[in-house]
This record gives sequence, structure tokens and C-alpha cells, in this order.
Amino acid sequence: MKKPKYQLIVDFIKEKISKGEWAIGGRIPSQRHLARMFDVNRSTVITALEELMADGLIEGKTGKGTVVINNTWTLMGNRTSTNWNENVTLGIHKPSVSTVQEINKAESNNNLIQLSKGELSPEMFPLEEMRSIVQRVSNQLTPFGYEEPKGNIKLRQAISNYLKMRGMDISPSSILVVSGALQALQLISIGLLQRGSTVFIEVPSYLYSLTVFQSVGMELKGLPMDKEGIKVDSIYQTKERGKSILYTIPTFHNPTGTLMQKKRREELIKYCEREQLPIIEDDVYRDLWMDSSPPESLKSMDCHGNVLYLGSLSKTLSPGLRIGWIVGSESVINRLADLKMQSDYGSSTLSQHVATEWLSSGLYDQHLETVREQLKVRRGTALEALNKHLRSYATWDIPTGGFFIWIKIKPMFKVKRLFDKALSKGLLLNPGSIYAEHSGQFIRLSFGFASLDEIRIGIFQLSQIIKN
Repeated sequence: MKKPKYQLIVDFIKEKISKGEWAIGGRIPSQRHLARMFDVNRSTVITALEELMADGLIEGKTGKGTVVINNTWTLMGNRTSTNWNENVTLGIHKPSVSTVQEINKAESNNNLIQLSKGELSPEMFPLEEMRSIVQRVSNQLTPFGYEEPKGNIKLRQAISNYLKMRGMDISPSSILVVSGALQALQLISIGLLQRGSTVFIEVPSYLYSLTVFQSVGMELKGLPMDKEGIKVDSIYQTKERGKSILYTIPTFHNPTGTLMQKKRREELIKYCEREQLPIIEDDVYRDLWMDSSPPESLKSMDCHGNVLYLGSLSKTLSPGLRIGWIVGSESVINRLADLKMQSDYGSSTLSQHVATEWLSSGLYDQHLETVREQLKVRRGTALEALNKHLRSYATWDIPTGGFFIWIKIKPMFKVKRLFDKALSKGLLLNPGSIYAEHSGQFIRLSFGFASLDEIRIGIFQLSQIIKN
């Protein structure tokens, strides 16, 4: 006999609770969400929830929604069960803001038009070349264990050669292989900075969407930007020497796409050397130029070991490889390498071998040429659609690299409402608020991931939402 629909919901929730997947103290999905999951009316959901309440498993709480108050074990006797939800806020690492969590979850939904993702489209993934390289690596495999603390020496030599072609003369001993630039920031935050240090960053900044520095007790101090990058004269040493650091994305900045020009870079390097202000240069977008190659990196101008340089293959090749690197003085790299060994005993050996083949074979540079050409097409498609549909409602600058367009919506529209409405219509984009842009009038639009048709449709839909 077929079960009534409400009973299916009851059984589903009971199973989640009995397995411990929905812990005591945790909030269950909303009525609207459950109605969508089971394709039923909300009245059917309410019937199911009333039965579960009668069983003593859940309870409606003002301001918290419906939460789990018991499980099958606690109902069977007098013993109590661990309430893990009392622990989830006790750790030192702060949670992402709710909007960022919502975006992270939505980015795995293939039914959405993804104008938010900070990665390249599967259409640009070099599948045949990757298959060939993985096959080549597998044919040469020998039993492998943990890599040395700084990473595979062949990979570090390949990174050294790659950096040399970009104006940086770096020895392999001054390179640490990490699992992407985010791990680099985490290692720096726990290994090099004192609690209470000031981290100077651009406003807006990608770093504001993370809690990597705040979670270990650092204070973020925003620096205004213009079309040349950070305004150097806005940097003031509010803390004593040795307790501040500057984090910057000078090349195709995230989220604005700004490219810091050579003169501004020279000015910034001179100021930071004079004030003994260390720099973290996040340069993961450098290879994604479209019109002309960018100015030399801050690291290439660094004569005193003042710059920690971050690079990665995640934005240009594949985020799934989880391969990035930190460049710095040997003493600093040794310190960070020790911390990395304590945290994960080194990045994947297989990924390191694959990355070595990409960088040393010449295939990586060939791949970049293809990516740049496709990004030009994508940028052109996005700009054409913006000019056609959003000219009356927004302004923007044309990026010369990367894959982000920083769009200012005219003041009569509220971007938070725009974000929610767009998501309900199947369109995902990033509101400027997650980057600490406080006017509430900006969105970051990515043209790197969605297909050309999706870019056109998404921008058209955005214009319709604003019109209505």
C-alpha cells in the first residue's frame, strides 16, 4: 500500500534524526524547502511536522524555526544525547557570513546560471591534454609516500622556471607548495602574525568574504582604491612596527578587476620598504590577461625579501588539482613548511606530479593562450549584453584580465533584494556586500564559468528583475 505523502516526510526526517545527521539543537529545513523537496503543498508538510512534534522529536522555537529536541535514544530512556549544536560556535574559526554560505551551496546547483563562480568553464578545461598527462604520470609511477616538507623538488624547480619567465628569479628552496592560495593565507595567519596584528587590505576585497585572519584575532583595516589600485597615501601605521601586514591583489583584482599600474606598484614597494610593512601579493590571476601582459609583479621589484608571493593553478587550469605556492625568504618558507606538515603532511603527490608535467612540458603556456582567446570572446559577449540590457540601470569598467566585471547598480535599486530575487529566478551572482562594499549598489559578475548563451540570458534576466 502506497504511503501518504506526509508520511514520506515524517520517515525522511526521522531517519535524519536517528542517524545523527540532524543533531539535537539543530534547525531542520523550512516548510517551503521541504515542500519543494517532496513536491507537495505546505499543508502536507505542516501535517508531517505536527506528527513529529507530537512524537516529541521537534519543536517550533521563536526566531529559530523548527529545531530537533530529541532523538530515538533520548526518547527510549532517561539518558541524554550529546548536543553538538552547542559546540559548533565554540571553535576559534568564525563561520562565513550567511550570504557567502548560501552562495557556496548554490554554486553546486547545475540548474542555476552561474554568474558568480571564480573559476573557468568546463568548456575551457583541456580534457584531452589532462588525460594524456595523467596517463604519462601513471605510467611512470613508483610507490610514493609523503613528500618533503616544501613539496616535490621537481615541481618546485618547475615553478622556479615558470616564475623566472615572469621576471622573478626564485630558487626552489624559497618555494613552498600548498593546496591553493587559501591554504597559504591560513598558514601565514597562524605562523607569521601576532594576535592583534593589523592586516591592511583593499576595499572592496575578496578577503572580506573569508574569516581566515579574523578567526586568529587579526584586525582588518580597509584601504581605498582608485582605477590604479591601492591609494598608497591612505596607508597609516596604526599599530607598532612589526604588527602589521598588507594583503593585495594588484593584478586583475578580485572583485573589481582593477590592474595596478607600474608607477603605483613602485610607489607601493618604496613605501612598504621604508615603513617595514610586509606585503602578501596574491597573484593568482596574473596569467589571465587579455589585451596585453600586466606590469611586473611586486615580488620582482622586491630587493629586501619584503614580499610573500602567492600563485596557483586553480584559476588558470583546474581548481581540482589543489596546487598553489608561496614564495618568500628561506627562513619564512621553512617556518610555513613545518606548519603545513603539521596540518596535512603535504599536498597530494599525484597532483604535484601532474602539475610538474603541465609546467615543464610547455603545455601550460599553450593552454594559457587558448584560455586568453576564449576569455576575450566571453568578455565581449558579457559587455555586449550589458550594453544592450543594463546601460540604463548600471555602470561598469572594462576589465583587461581575469574574469570579473564590477557593476554599479544605480541607487534606486537594493542589491540584497536583487540577489535574492535573481536566485529565485535561477540566476546566481555575488553582491558587493560580501566584499565589504557598503553602499549596497555593486555586484560582481563572472563571465568565466557560464556558457555564452547563459551569459546573455543571465544578463537579460538581471535587467528584467531590475525593471520589474
